[in-house]
Amino acid sequence: VQLQASGGGLVQAGGSLSLSCAASESIFRHNGAVGWYRQAPGKQRELVAFMNDGETPRHADSVKGRFTISRDDAKRTVSLQMNNLKPEDTAVYYCRMFGVWGQGTLVTVSS
Repeated sequence: VQLQASGGGLVQAGGSLSLSCAASESIFRHNGAVGWYRQAPGKQRELVAFMNDGETPRHADSVKGRFTISRDDAKRTVSLQMNNLKPEDTAVYYCRMFGVWGQGTLVTVSS
């Protein structure tokens, strides 16, 4: 497995979750784009957060101020801290690192 995502689960509205995506040595680079996407039932996959070298991390308007993307090169991981979760955040979340997709991890937010 080139990318291993973890951290999804069930949480009540207002709660927090942290997603993590670990890259294998075979694909990891110390530069390049990394991001998190999500796909809710019946909807298209959308960008949630994105980082690229020398650029300020970007977050979708719907999650600004609540979600934060970060990367740890020593651990070969990219993370997504999600706070103040809302039912509309319910989706399968996917990481993407250096052009490779990880498997999805389900986040369910109950009202």
